[in-house]
Amino acid sequence: AEKHAGVSCVTASMDDIQFEEAARVGQIIAIRTKVNRAFKTSMEVGIKVTVQDVLTNAEKIVSVAYATYVAKPVGAAKVELKPVQLLSAEDHLEHSLAIERRRIRLGYVQVFQKLMQESNKEGDSYACEEKDAVSTEHTHVESTELVLPPHANHHGNTFGGQIMAWMQTVASISASRLCRSHPILKSVNMFKFWGPSFVGDRLVLNAIVNNTFHSSVEVGVRVEAYNCEEWIKDQPRHINSAFLVFTAVNDQGELLPFPRVKP
Repeated sequence: AEKHAGVSCVTASMDDIQFEEAARVGQIIAIRTKVNRAFKTSMEVGIKVTVQDVLTNAEKIVSVAYATYVAKPVGAAKVELKPVQLLSAEDHLEHSLAIERRRIRLGYVQVFQKLMQESNKEGDSYACEEKDAVSTEHTHVESTELVLPPHANHHGNTFGGQIMAWMQTVASISASRLCRSHPILKSVNMFKFWGPSFVGDRLVLNAIVNNTFHSSVEVGVRVEAYNCEEWIKDQPRHINSAFLVFTAVNDQGELLPFPRVKP
């Protein structure tokens, strides 16, 4: 992103990430990225992650993801980006798809906000009839992390990947309270950066199971940041939210069912 913009860039959001394959110790991971399309002040960066087995040389796709980056303003005005130079048929295809992904991304947020507003107006109360349903309060997990220099990029901002790793940890613990196995992350949905965090900040991560769907579970995670003064005054900054979907398998590799939950 910075190679294209010529200035410092920050991650604005990640599209939904699906994990097709698990990467294990001893395997080689290759990460390839390129700018697919530059809009006026933002750009889409495509990320392809593959894993190679050193014994068989077989290569498999772990994930294909799309990140939205914006250039950090030098002054008061936003930085306008130059168009991407298209060199191949694949470049042209990704350039065309990028505008559709952007349209879907913006529409996705609007639909979600509308559903939230309608739900708040109706004031529905939800009840689970199943007697063995587990209270979602049992799945609540809270963790506090201190952002240290190794957790930050060259601008002093916390790595988005580091935040995602912490989010996955608390979400995995939350999901594990409903299954008799280690949860396997299948996707990360609606991962958006609402604001930055910096070295020295305390990040408070809260995770809770939203719902179960027989053999999968959705965990919602919210991340709030505090500097020293905000910590004393209890004035958090909401910097991240995401929904993580997990499955679980037994020793035979069969999907395990999750119990129903009671909100």
